[in-house]
Amino acid sequence: MKLFKYGPEGREKCGVLIDSQLFSVARLFRDYDENFFTSDGLSRLEAAIKVRDPRITPIRNADKVRLGSPLGRPSKLVCIGLNYARHAQESGMAIPPEPVIFFKSTTAICGPDDQVIIPKNSVKTDWEVELAFVIGKRASYVSLENAMDHVAGYLLHNDISEREFQMERSGQWVKGKSCDTFAPLGPWFVTKEEISDPHNLHLWLDLNGQRMQDSNTSDMVYKIPFLVHYISQFMTLLPGDIISTGTPFGVGFGLNPQRYLVAGDVVELGVEGLGTQRQVTVACQL
Repeated sequence: MKLFKYGPEGREKCGVLIDSQLFSVARLFRDYDENFFTSDGLSRLEAAIKVRDPRITPIRNADKVRLGSPLGRPSKLVCIGLNYARHAQESGMAIPPEPVIFFKSTTAICGPDDQVIIPKNSVKTDWEVELAFVIGKRASYVSLENAMDHVAGYLLHNDISEREFQMERSGQWVKGKSCDTFAPLGPWFVTKEEISDPHNLHLWLDLNGQRMQDSNTSDMVYKIPFLVHYISQFMTLLPGDIISTGTPFGVGFGLNPQRYLVAGDVVELGVEGLGTQRQVTVACQL
């Protein structure tokens, strides 16, 4: 299944994609959040689709609706740094002996085609196409063998990053990762059974029509089962939590000369099977 949320920011409703058509399931589900996953929401939605529940209705003027993040605000948005071999190389950094873990503030989450705001005093705002996965059930001290049982599905993430805030202002990376609109998610949350091999997916990103990132998730250093196992040794992962698996080579920071986003840039990106995003960058008006 492909799940999504639609409508004005802050008032999004739940939807599902059926035969390439957008349907509302707002009369069945209030949100795709922790409660949805813990109450067996995926199975209940699948059953409702199978019997053609009359509360599943086509969305009028679907081509004009805004898509938001497909999931309700999670308890955590966990990211993995330097998890692609060639990205570590272009960054001039060694492949880490253990996964690099950092957080993005959940207030950074926005829809897949929303504007990306370049924050005040930013001169190094960068792009990062990433495959993210979603936790479907509580995970604590998970074994490697059982790790995939805790994965509900996948979604596309643009891990927007301010490199000066991240690496030149001391402290943790979170400062350069958490500005408003720095986590476009979606358009779809794609359930696990639709992706046969998440470690063999094409992912790409264009800047103003020029291909900047063009790679495959096979280049990931630490794979999804290991990430679930590893992260769960340090924190409890809750249903609906999102883990983003890192970006491949081709970011602005790694170019020579370096290239960063400015107001008016158009960023388009996608991961095979997970849909595409399109963002226009704007300057902060606050």
